Amino acid sequence: MTNLDFIYKRKSVRKFTDEVISNEAIKTLIQAATQAPSGKNLQNWHFIVIKDKQKINQIAKIVEKKNDALASYLDNEDEKKKLTKFLKYHTIFKNAPVLILVYAGSYIPAGYKALQAKGASREEIDNLLKPSPGVQNIAAAMENLQLASAQMGYGTCWMTGPLYAKEEITEYIGFEKDGYFLAAMTPIGVPVDEDIKSPPRKPVEDVLTIIE
Repeated sequence: MTNLDFIYKRKSVRKFTDEVISNEAIKTLIQAATQAPSGKNLQNWHFIVIKDKQKINQIAKIVEKKNDALASYLDNEDEKKKLTKFLKYHTIFKNAPVLILVYAGSYIPAGYKALQAKGASREEIDNLLKPSPGVQNIAAAMENLQLASAQMGYGTCWMTGPLYAKEEITEYIGFEKDGYFLAAMTPIGVPVDEDIKSPPRKPVEDVLTIIE
């Protein structure tokens, strides 16, 4: 049977040691990420690696500030609590020695221009865009990055929760690349705990349909 142990090594890690990760190791991980498939081979990704602890902490403060601002718009106390209770999870990256921001570039799905030429309805256009193929490219790269990290003994945590502050984060780091937006982020570091439990997965029978 094929050995797939490398897949099961990946866990969502939220506590890290202060051990430094070398630039060489980071380049190895990003190289692995860029081996992911991408539609039209566009490779519409860009990785920002932040090792400056002060900058990482400042990004966490930006997320905290935006969370507080968003919560202030809510009159419903239950909805406000739902937003604020996740803040501690949205800022766990401040515990890591490295933070990687993954940006996605623009991507025009196959058939989009044809639908425009046809004068397609907004519903038809939205239906074509629904699978977000350009973001799927980023997801594939992120998965490669996380699997490679686990194989090399590092921990990661796929994060999209803090993206309500993506504009503020991008402005803070000064990243400018036409058409690119912050799509995901992950801390990287040596896990404090070796035995990390994953939440249970749905039975394969519940998520699998075989048509023969």
